[in-house]
Amino acid sequence: MTSRLVLSQLKRITTLRSAVIPQLTNHAVKRSLMTNTNILWGNRVNAHKVSSLLGKQQVRTMFIQTEQTPNDDSLKFIPGVPVLGKGSAEFLDVRSSMKSPLAKQLFHIDGISGVFFGPDFITISKEESGEWQLMKPDIYSAIMDHFASGQPIVYNEDDLAANDTAIHPDDSEEVQMIKELLDTRIRPSIQEDGGDIEYCGFENGIVQLKLKGSCRGCESSSITLKNGIENMLMHYIPEVQGVEQVIDESEAVALQEFDKLEKKLGEK
Repeated sequence: MTSRLVLSQLKRITTLRSAVIPQLTNHAVKRSLMTNTNILWGNRVNAHKVSSLLGKQQVRTMFIQTEQTPNDDSLKFIPGVPVLGKGSAEFLDVRSSMKSPLAKQLFHIDGISGVFFGPDFITISKEESGEWQLMKPDIYSAIMDHFASGQPIVYNEDDLAANDTAIHPDDSEEVQMIKELLDTRIRPSIQEDGGDIEYCGFENGIVQLKLKGSCRGCESSSITLKNGIENMLMHYIPEVQGVEQVIDESEAVALQEFDKLEKKLGEK
């Protein structure tokens, strides 16, 4: 009798073990899967955070190159990313800089007198008394902060300079050739020096041009006009008799004041 009871209890224990162990095993497997899933999810989140941080760090530490220009008071800054892509924009005072968040920020730096945006570069001009060594850190910071912010270069694209060398149906054959030479042969070389030119007209054999960026106020600008641009245009287009520089009203006043100062110094 006793042996039968013991056998009966052993069978019940075996039956319970066979029923409980798979449940425990399944629970362990589920727990293991949940743990692995959590680890994978955690890795994805951390990877996302790391990539996000790396992205921000990469923008913040963008490599900005600087190049000298023929104008000692102008420097060319190359951020390594497109600036305008096409066209150009120039800001010569605080009031005009309100059209561009970057130009506005740059004009907060003491000593800056002009900001020019090209396709892939920024030319910054300083006052004669300014020192590049003191200004450069603030300029780098302003450029990096702007590109990290994602703001546009200008608030309204209509404020960009019109495509002065675009060929129109009513342009004469001479004007079309002048614009093509300016756009394909002359402008690229001038932009290499951080400047630009703007076609203003062609009258009585004279091509009217406006100098921008580092070319504005540069001592060698007259040499650039006569020996470079004028010679090339006259060589390819016989109708061209010369090149004339168009000067803004503010620039004309500054030149007059400079001439007066030179005369006073000469008298002494």
